[in-house]
Amino acid sequence: MRKNVIIGGIVLASTVLLGACGGTDSMSGMNPGSSAPSSAQAAAGHNADDVTFAQQMIPHHSQALDMAKLVPSRSTNPKVLDLASRIEKAQDPEIRQMRDWLTAWGAGASEMPGMTHESMPGMSGMMSGDDLKKLEAAKGTEFDGMWLGMMIEHHQGAVDMAKAELAKGGNADAKALAQKIIDAQQAEITEMRGLLTRS
Repeated sequence: MRKNVIIGGIVLASTVLLGACGGTDSMSGMNPGSSAPSSAQAAAGHNADDVTFAQQMIPHHSQALDMAKLVPSRSTNPKVLDLASRIEKAQDPEIRQMRDWLTAWGAGASEMPGMTHESMPGMSGMMSGDDLKKLEAAKGTEFDGMWLGMMIEHHQGAVDMAKAELAKGGNADAKALAQKIIDAQQAEITEMRGLLTRS
């Protein structure tokens, strides 16, 4: 009886090991270097509109960060300083998140130095190089008014891009980020309009 239990145990263990080996072999087509299964899975999780959204929103956010970084040396308005700090803290992690998606999707980021509204017309709200030079040259209340006006336009562009992602995108995470951008930036647009009327 004991002999039968031992033999049965050996047979069971062998079956488990063979199953595990078979499972490993069947998964070999799933590694990043293989073709069909992994690329089909990746494609199922997103579409071309998701890629466009991330590729365009990264430089769009990057320009907002550049604008936010100008504030501490040019403004003394505590509300503008606080808003710029919040924009930086919100958008920097979002850039990293979108870069990770593009890497996972096998798509490159379309980040180019000096990218402007004119150089990428599909990206609504981007400031031109001349706009940014004027902003850099301004100080005090003149800077505050110019920065708020430009950032309202910039945010509105991001909201428009995020709405397009909600309408056409296929990736759930990208659409969730798009909704988050809409909610946050519309609230900040309202806040900035209020600051402009008081300045």
